[in-house]
Amino acid sequence: MNQTLGRTIQIYLPTCEPQGVRIAELTTRTVQAILIPQNQLKEARKRPELDQVAVYFLFGESEEQAKPLVYIGQTEDVRARLDRHNSEKDFWRTAVVVNSKTQAFTPAHIRWLEWYCCARGKEIGRFRLENTQNPREPFVTEPLRSDCLDAYQNLGVLLTALGYPLFEPLRQPQQREWFTLKGRDAEGAGALIDEGFLVRKGSLCRREIAESALATASSMRKRLMEGGVLVDHSDSQYVFSQDYLFDTPSGAALVILGRSANGWQEWKDSQGRTLHDVKRAPAEAEQGRD
Repeated sequence: MNQTLGRTIQIYLPTCEPQGVRIAELTTRTVQAILIPQNQLKEARKRPELDQVAVYFLFGESEEQAKPLVYIGQTEDVRARLDRHNSEKDFWRTAVVVNSKTQAFTPAHIRWLEWYCCARGKEIGRFRLENTQNPREPFVTEPLRSDCLDAYQNLGVLLTALGYPLFEPLRQPQQREWFTLKGRDAEGAGALIDEGFLVRKGSLCRREIAESALATASSMRKRLMEGGVLVDHSDSQYVFSQDYLFDTPSGAALVILGRSANGWQEWKDSQGRTLHDVKRAPAEAEQGRD
């Protein structure tokens, strides 16, 4: 009988600060991830975990971009590279350095991992890549490639555990889990998933925005358009060019309808039931019985 096995992740806080430097590892694997807040780079430079070759990720946000930002690189001198990025790149707030606890990574490992992580990050599309050049696939032997793929799978788990699901594709809900939203010149499809509310590619937004929602909706739409998520469809509509994850159902409804909206009441399933009735009401009823 097939059984999904759990994994144990250990996160060490060397300064006892939960928002400080964190060192994460899968207890049965050799890959480790060192999370370094930008404002603690000076102290982090003292860590012995930075004494070896590594692939690294710079994470940040932008008010102009719909998606979070990431830069992916590899280096044989982590301290010097992060110091340089600290001076030259403005967008990042957190670095995650990934290497081997047993110092098993070689320059060949990290060059291949850099290429593969860039390719997968771009393909999955949850973050906007800030790399201006696309690395070419370096030659590695078949055994080394297998080792790199295993390391990639493990570093992906660690990044997600640290709050950066760079390599986690957005889960596509079952057909029965989709909800729809309709209004004047607007029609959307979306689903509530673990990370927020996912709006489906092809959903239509009304161009006109109600006066009461002008500031908020305009700002959100601007980011989506600059990120290529929302594109022109007609004189009265925009269309989602790709699936997009909102923090809340109401935020998604606001963008699509062009007015303030309670997403828990506006989104409805094929039977006309609201998102609240399907997702919240059963949980509230269960709590009432406890």
